[in-house]
Amino acid sequence: MVNPNGASESSMSIVDLVGETALVRLRRIERDVPGVELYAKAEWQNPGGSVKDRPALRMVQEGIASGALVPGRTILDATSGNTGIAYAMIGASLGYRVTLCVPENVTPERKRILRAYGAELIFTNPLEGSDGAIRTAQQMNDASPERYFYADQYNNPFNWQAHYDTTGPEIIAQAGARLTHFVAGLGTSGTFMGTGRRLREFNPKIVLASVQPDSPLHGLEGLKHMESAIVPGIYDASLADEDVRVGTEEAYEMTRRLAQEEGLLVGISSGANLAGALKVARSGAVVVVVFCDGGERYLSERFWENPPEGASICGTN
Repeated sequence: MVNPNGASESSMSIVDLVGETALVRLRRIERDVPGVELYAKAEWQNPGGSVKDRPALRMVQEGIASGALVPGRTILDATSGNTGIAYAMIGASLGYRVTLCVPENVTPERKRILRAYGAELIFTNPLEGSDGAIRTAQQMNDASPERYFYADQYNNPFNWQAHYDTTGPEIIAQAGARLTHFVAGLGTSGTFMGTGRRLREFNPKIVLASVQPDSPLHGLEGLKHMESAIVPGIYDASLADEDVRVGTEEAYEMTRRLAQEEGLLVGISSGANLAGALKVARSGAVVVVVFCDGGERYLSERFWENPPEGASICGTN
């Protein structure tokens, strides 16, 4: 057998499994928006468990090809978790050390996964979020540029190009000419920028909707409130036809609903993206929403303990 990248099954490594994720139809959630078809791009199917496998692999590969990443250098970047997990997986597979600057308040599950892959973690001020991690990584690289390959995911064009070359064409092949809307959240913005640009070339009429938190103080890990954050160098606000704001609680509620109504245990940003999609979908729409990762990385979050409206808790009926 041969995988989509051309490698035989007997010679495949873990990085050869990145991409070619499924579209999953959300038939029960569709009832909220009659006449709309909702599809989730199942990015938790990547071997590292998230959409970030795609850009992390591309940035590392390009670093090797350019000579910026050579044996003995350490992969360095700032991350809220998923890109770091991807780097750690890829580094372990290819034989590179990985050092990651991570906000101290990322979930315990993410910390354990990163350590399991052997990554070195530099914890940063949780009150500064991903911006604090970015500043720390920049300082470390400036102090010892010969020691690191600083991938710089927020400013590295190969971040969005990975999605232009893979995620976009996959969605075109899967949804085709029927696609009317594409929805993705803004963190580094790479997924939205790369996929959106490819889809715009395919059909300029496709509505590109970006999703971000509705306030600077939010609980949507991995997403940025652009007005109050360090804006990624790869981000271009003009690409979006609609920029949708989502509250933390509505994202939590949608994430719970996906588990209990669709059987999809996904992360909080996926719930936020779907909540955003419901705000832009109109009758007759065919919508693809990016589901960034699985919910196993967030099970320590207290919002899972909140029962859905109308449910009873044993002993309180």
